[in-house]
Amino acid sequence: MIMSHKEFSRKNLKAVDLESNPHIQFDIWLKEYFQLADNNNVAMTLATINREHFPSSRIVYLRDWDIKGFIFFTNFDSNKGQEIRSNNKASLLFYWPELERQVRIWGIIEKVEDEISDAYFKNRPKGSQAGAWVSEQSKEIIGRASLEKKHKAFLLKTENKIIPRPEFWGGYRLTPIMFEFWQGRENRLHDRYLYKKSGENWEIKQLAP
Repeated sequence: MIMSHKEFSRKNLKAVDLESNPHIQFDIWLKEYFQLADNNNVAMTLATINREHFPSSRIVYLRDWDIKGFIFFTNFDSNKGQEIRSNNKASLLFYWPELERQVRIWGIIEKVEDEISDAYFKNRPKGSQAGAWVSEQSKEIIGRASLEKKHKAFLLKTENKIIPRPEFWGGYRLTPIMFEFWQGRENRLHDRYLYKKSGENWEIKQLAP
């Protein structure tokens, strides 16, 4: 089935309007997305490289961001955790169809400070805390029933107790070295701008669509 073509016509992105710092540009776009979104969950595609040297992509949620980078949380022994240990170069993709925009970010991933992981884990619902403990993420399981049984048993065992963060679970931060901002335009003549880190500054180039 061939899908029909839809023109992009909602916004434009001019060089004169770009911020010199891509973090500020991202923050502006994200705030515009929040004005349209039903909630504050920000999904992003995280792409790593697996042991067979194939790109490996999945959706994760952005949990915090600042000038240092973009933070998400996961099991360190999951497939993504193992891939990051093997090769900590990765990319993020944000796609906001409501605004006909996408942002691509390339960078280096490292674990966040323990206090950041501890604080985030402490604020998770107890059911999610238990889930982090009982799920051997990415490992084969017999079926959902066995997983739910382990989860229920863990909650009973920890009733009225504080559940500590597992050492195998926590946050990663991607520190960017490149950003690309893409704004859909008419006739497929999209606006594209690439920011590349150069010392303490950022070089900006306009790219053909």
